[in-house]
Amino acid sequence: VQLQASGGGSVQAGGSLRLSCTGSQRTFSNNAMGWFRQAPGKERESVAAIGWGGPAALYADSVKGRFTISRDIVKGTVYLQMNNLKPEDTAVYYCAGRRSAGISMSATTYNYWGQGTLVTVSS
Repeated sequence: VQLQASGGGSVQAGGSLRLSCTGSQRTFSNNAMGWFRQAPGKERESVAAIGWGGPAALYADSVKGRFTISRDIVKGTVYLQMNNLKPEDTAVYYCAGRRSAGISMSATTYNYWGQGTLVTVSS
């Protein structure tokens, strides 16, 4: 199972980016999805997660009110809309899927991962 993440880039603080994670429709069948990030020298952390049915989602406290996770089952795509970006949001962002419909913020419960996409936020 492969996922493809895209949409990263460089923005100034206060700017916005939308990350996309694509996979086959079959990939997403009954699978919950999540976004994680890893900053240089830091451990990977969860950012947001969405269950199979949507739209219920979970967010890390650090991104609540600024980031929104959503999914388009028909297109087989999961999005992470990131607004009011801060320098501390700089990281490589990864999307991941788990073979369960329920939401999870725990990376260990995810079964397959996409390659990362770099987000750089300058002050």
